[in-house]
Amino acid sequence: MEKGTLAPERSRRLQNLPAYPLAGVPEARVRLEASGVDVIDLGAGDADLDPPPEAVRRLAEAGSQRSMSRYPFQSGLSDLREAIASWMGERFGLRLDPYTEILPLMGSKEGIAKLPLAFLDPGDAAVIPDPGYQAYQGGVILAGGEPHLVPLRTENDYLVPLDEIPDDVRSRLGLMYLNYPNNPTTATAPPEYLGHVVDFCRRYDAVLVHDHAYSEIAFDGYRPPSILEVEGADGIALEFHSFSKTYNMTGWRLGWVAGNADLIESLTLVKTVMDIGVFKAVQAAGASALAAYEHWVPGNVARFQVRRDIAVEGLRQAGFTVTEPKATMYLWVPVPGGESSFAFAERALEEAGVVVLPGAALGAGGEGFFRIALTVDEERMRAAVARLGRLVPG
Repeated sequence: MEKGTLAPERSRRLQNLPAYPLAGVPEARVRLEASGVDVIDLGAGDADLDPPPEAVRRLAEAGSQRSMSRYPFQSGLSDLREAIASWMGERFGLRLDPYTEILPLMGSKEGIAKLPLAFLDPGDAAVIPDPGYQAYQGGVILAGGEPHLVPLRTENDYLVPLDEIPDDVRSRLGLMYLNYPNNPTTATAPPEYLGHVVDFCRRYDAVLVHDHAYSEIAFDGYRPPSILEVEGADGIALEFHSFSKTYNMTGWRLGWVAGNADLIESLTLVKTVMDIGVFKAVQAAGASALAAYEHWVPGNVARFQVRRDIAVEGLRQAGFTVTEPKATMYLWVPVPGGESSFAFAERALEEAGVVVLPGAALGAGGEGFFRIALTVDEERMRAAVARLGRLVPG
């Protein structure tokens, strides 16, 4: 860092962070809307749907209780921990100790980003899917680790190819990130593949980090498995869950991590230094959301499926090549005509008034694709895909 300047330079770690995927979009949207353009935003995975009414009522009730405004600390509310353990048992057949094998989080992103501080020293490597959620790479960089990006390819069904991880990375491997159902590719992982990954991480003493944010947004009878169901995973795997997508609670900032007690304790120590836990009223609301799962979540997922079907049909009719996803709230669409993903996304906004996410914004491995989020109602979705159809070369 150069001394004597008026403003200190940012650290090299901060300078090396990946760019925010939707950088510049809010400003462009405001400019277009000010000129009278009707912008349809399919960029961020932030649906226009309501959270469970039980959670809203519980938040209002709990927020008025004096005890809920005290420090939550990492222990949080026992009601939430026990509700999570019960749900994990019913959904995946897992028996987890609610106090040692579960940790509430301020959204799964928070835990994912802080985790490298618990397990990586400078020079240690982390395997990260490319394209992928930017919190993986960002957390590793901020912790001083070395991200090793592994391309997700169509020919590999968007599964991380373990045989392409070089020996030099394997010898320094501290963390390996997985995310199935996958953002942004919408890919799912068969159980036998998950077993291979668990064996791989055990062989190289690496912590397996499974981001399971989309575990419940699945269609046509598909039920994504938990990595913790895989034999041998209990000693090396952590699985991150979120209320954001399943319960339309993106702004509430609530999630959890489950897995081996020693690994949970390590992340807890990091969090003890960096935060004081989740607002207890939000935790109480989360417990109510989990209690509403059986009668509320299936209807919510059905809405996403209707949107998926409308978007897939409309894009295909317009000339796009689209694979119907089994899960997630996204479509992963090849850019037509050989155009770059950023150029296409810019045209989609400027010429069609539709925000889409360029694939390369989530890593070089996403070039040639764009992502659509199923975050608007049926009428707006039909309008959006019709507009995008005008961008397909004749």
